[in-house]
Amino acid sequence: MKIIQCWDDGVTDDIRLMEIFRRHGARATFNLNFGRHEKERQSWPNLFRGTKVVSKLALGELVDVYRDFPVANHTLTHPWLTRIPTAEAAEEIRKGKDTLEQLFGRKIPGFAYPFGDYNPEVMQLVRDAGHSYARTVVKQSPSFPPEDSMAFHPDCHFLADNFWSLFEQAKADERVFYFWGHSYELVTEEDWNSFEEKIARLSNDPAVEWEDIADLAGTIDTTEGISPDALRKPGRSS
Repeated sequence: MKIIQCWDDGVTDDIRLMEIFRRHGARATFNLNFGRHEKERQSWPNLFRGTKVVSKLALGELVDVYRDFPVANHTLTHPWLTRIPTAEAAEEIRKGKDTLEQLFGRKIPGFAYPFGDYNPEVMQLVRDAGHSYARTVVKQSPSFPPEDSMAFHPDCHFLADNFWSLFEQAKADERVFYFWGHSYELVTEEDWNSFEEKIARLSNDPAVEWEDIADLAGTIDTTEGISPDALRKPGRSS
């Protein structure tokens, strides 16, 4: 089975998150807002859960921090896309993609809706900007293949109470399992240790293969459907 995951907002906790992924051979995609990164690291004005300081990475750090992982567009400045004029939404989507491509020097095929906010008009804007998929925060299991690649629903959030039951069902069905989150949601050392145990358990499962979302989304042909080989672990016969 294949597992995909993505993480939003480009915060400093992503650095520790990636250390965990490297230790356990996990893959992940990080969704960034170019326009919200400044010359220096900037802390959010409010504490997360009343206790934790959350900081955005500095603009000059992004290329080095995310060098080993795919990044995706999360718009330029993280607005509610359905609450602003269409032309402004289109500009947020397009500029978010273009600036990330210029910064990283590679194509940025993926998108994640800020606040999970989207509608058919916004989906079309994302498609027109040249993205191959767009992630929502709507829970849907099974998550893959999506009915529309511009509404790619994950199975769950990484802190979902039923995370393991959803995983085991996906494993039994030999299908994709997709989860998402924000690294700043890991507040205490207990949170971090528990999360690393989760990633280690996934990575140590012989049935599991980590996959990049863009690669998996690229197996969808809108006219022919999904390739039969897309869900198969290398070496596994049908």
